Amino acid sequence: MALPVVDTEYLKEIDKARRHLRALIAYKNCAPIMLRLAWHDAGTYDARTKTAGPNGSIRNEEEYSHGANAGLKIALDFCEEVKSKCPKITYADLYQLAGVVAVEVTGGPTVDFVPGRKDSKVSPNEGRLPDANQGPSHLRDIFYRMGLSDKDIVALSGAHTLGRAHLERSGFDGPWTQEPLKFDNSYFVELLKGESEGLLKLPTDKALLEDPAFRPYVELYAKDEDVFFRDYAISHKKLSELGFTPSSSGSKAVANGAVLAQGAVGVAVAAAVVILSYFYEVRKKMK
Repeated sequence: MALPVVDTEYLKEIDKARRHLRALIAYKNCAPIMLRLAWHDAGTYDARTKTAGPNGSIRNEEEYSHGANAGLKIALDFCEEVKSKCPKITYADLYQLAGVVAVEVTGGPTVDFVPGRKDSKVSPNEGRLPDANQGPSHLRDIFYRMGLSDKDIVALSGAHTLGRAHLERSGFDGPWTQEPLKFDNSYFVELLKGESEGLLKLPTDKALLEDPAFRPYVELYAKDEDVFFRDYAISHKKLSELGFTPSSSGSKAVANGAVLAQGAVGVAVAAAVVILSYFYEVRKKMK
C-alpha cells in the first residue's frame, strides 16, 4: 500500500482522530487495551529482515487470532469507530496514535507522534511477541530483535501500570497496581515490594528484578517518576516507529503545525491583553 501524503489536510485528520480517541478512551475506560493494541502491532518488528512492525497488519484476522493477541479484536473495533470518522488516516498511524493518547489521558508523559506510516496486509508468523512465562534471556531475544535496548525493555515494561491480565486471554489474572487506570511509576514501586495480595507479578516482571542489568532501572524508576516518564516517552516513540522513517515533509509539516499552533496561542493571548486593556481604560474614564 502507498505511503500517506503527510500534508496539512492529513495533519488535520490526525488532530481530529486524536480528539475522537480521547473521547472514546475516556468514555470506554479502554486505555489499557488501546495501548496493548499499539504495542502488539509494533512489537512484531524484526530489525534484521526489516519485516512487520507498526504497519496496521494486526487488523488481519490471521494476526489478531494469534494467542498473544487474544482480546484485541475489542480494541480493533473501537478504532474502527474512529476510522469511520477519519477515513484518511492509515490504520498504522491510527493504532500508534491510540497508544500515545492512551498514555496521555491516563496521566502519563506526552509521547512525540510523527504520522506517515504505511499500511500492510502482510502478517508475520506467530511467535514474535513476548511470552509472559519466560525470563531475562527471552526478553532480550524479543526486544533485541526489534533493535531495542535493556533500558527500553524496563521502561516499556512500566506500562503495566495500566490495565490488568485476563485469565481467558493470557492465563493470568489481576492488575499490576492499585490504580490500573492511572499511568505512573507504581508498577516499579510494587515490583520492589515483592508479592502483594491481589496484585500480579508475571515471570517477565520478576525477571526485571533478577537480572543485574535490568534491576538498576527498576530501582531508579521506582524512586524517580520524572526520569521514568522521560525514558518511557523516548522508548515508546522508538517502539512506535520501528521500521518507519518519517518523511522530511511529514516532519516539517508536524513542526510547522506546532509553530502555527504556538503562533495562534500568541495571537489569542495578545488579543486578550488588548481587550482587557481597552475595558480598563473605559472603566477609568467612567470613574
